[in-house]
Amino acid sequence: MRRAHTVDQVRTAEAAVLAVLPDGALMQRAAHGLAYAVLDLLGSAYGRRVLLLVGAGDNGGDALYAGAVLARRGARVEALLLSEHAHPGGLAALRAAGGRVVAAVGTPPEVVVDGIVGIGGRPGLRPEAVAALAAVADVPVVAVDLPSGVDVDTGELAGPHVRAAVTVTFGTLKVAHLVDPAASACGAVHLVDLDLPLPAAPVEALQAPDVARLLPRPASDAQKYTRGVVGVRAGSPRYPGAALLSVAGASSGLCGMVRYAGDPGVGDRVRAAHPEVVGPGRVQAWVVGSGTDDRAAGELAAALADGVPLVVDADALAHVARPLPPTTVLTPHAGELSAMLGAERAAVEAAPLAHARQAADSYGCVVLLKGRHTLVAEPAGRVRVTTTGVPWLATAGAGDVLGGLIGALLAAGLDAFDAASVGSWLHGAAATLASAGGPLVAGQVAAAIPDAVRALPLG
Repeated sequence: MRRAHTVDQVRTAEAAVLAVLPDGALMQRAAHGLAYAVLDLLGSAYGRRVLLLVGAGDNGGDALYAGAVLARRGARVEALLLSEHAHPGGLAALRAAGGRVVAAVGTPPEVVVDGIVGIGGRPGLRPEAVAALAAVADVPVVAVDLPSGVDVDTGELAGPHVRAAVTVTFGTLKVAHLVDPAASACGAVHLVDLDLPLPAAPVEALQAPDVARLLPRPASDAQKYTRGVVGVRAGSPRYPGAALLSVAGASSGLCGMVRYAGDPGVGDRVRAAHPEVVGPGRVQAWVVGSGTDDRAAGELAAALADGVPLVVDADALAHVARPLPPTTVLTPHAGELSAMLGAERAAVEAAPLAHARQAADSYGCVVLLKGRHTLVAEPAGRVRVTTTGVPWLATAGAGDVLGGLIGALLAAGLDAFDAASVGSWLHGAAATLASAGGPLVAGQVAAAIPDAVRALPLG
């Protein structure tokens, strides 16, 4: 599990460690980890040109001490000070190692180390920092802890900010490393472990071993009914493909049976494509909404009347009333969530974490907000972020497959939060396999789900 903590949590943990470690020990660990990450990017040290952009406080100190490590290995290290309060110990160490302070950017460096603003900084950058970054606009940046200018605890952006090739963070991930739009500015994130005594994290991201542990697997004496039955109410004469794709996601083998209970005419096409799918009957979970057009309200009401867990997607989202049963998973994209909350779409896209949490509280159930890094929020405030997937996954019908997949996991026995987050992870992993670096369509994602499961480590 990748866990992301808030600034207050990190500071409390650091204070506990600093109380027992020698002075400066924690910063030296961070600086050496940062220096080695820069070396990995450059490939070598001797004669390579490194520019440190240094602000006030410990963040700038990390950059200066790392610069000293690089200078001792033969790199040509220069520091541009963007504050009169640069870390004095770090500055002395850099000079002693042969690095130097410059008043402006001279010969273009090969890498820039962003030590402008630490985790306590406010979003946005001062003009002198913006000007310095503009002078090295085409040079890869290694960010210290976070790209300067992003909001650490929300993942939001508010003005100019660094866009890094690599971000080296210390002790733990922070929320902005996982949550967009800030996460998109982090590049590759490298974590330097500092053995901090950290509490439970408010934001986390499943990894393959977590998915393998959570995934329902059939017992030796399983039969189709004990493995769970999911019902699908999707599609319409206008959008038959939504039914086919929802059923494809549901019938990927993760539960025992799929029932189709949508439009009768569409049902013939569903069963022709998926002969294992049967008609209406008792289910342990419902998937409702995709492509239901003017049938959406009725299909939602029928699914709710059963009193079983359900996934609500697409057209049915316009008909949900609050509060919903806590076993419900809502799967909106930003436009759909904006309508549900009465907010502007741009506002949702600028602050997805805040809006996903607001929706989960408002509707009393799990909300999966689709995006580059999909968010799964529960009313208690816990959030999981999906980091699997490829840009090619932005294709028509992919959300229909996702809804069916989550419904199958609900029917198989996962709770709403786990079903949504495991389903989203598998959906992204399947897309990565199906894409193999190139374009794909939604049906290929559904077909690759079994391969994504087979690729999981053994539990």
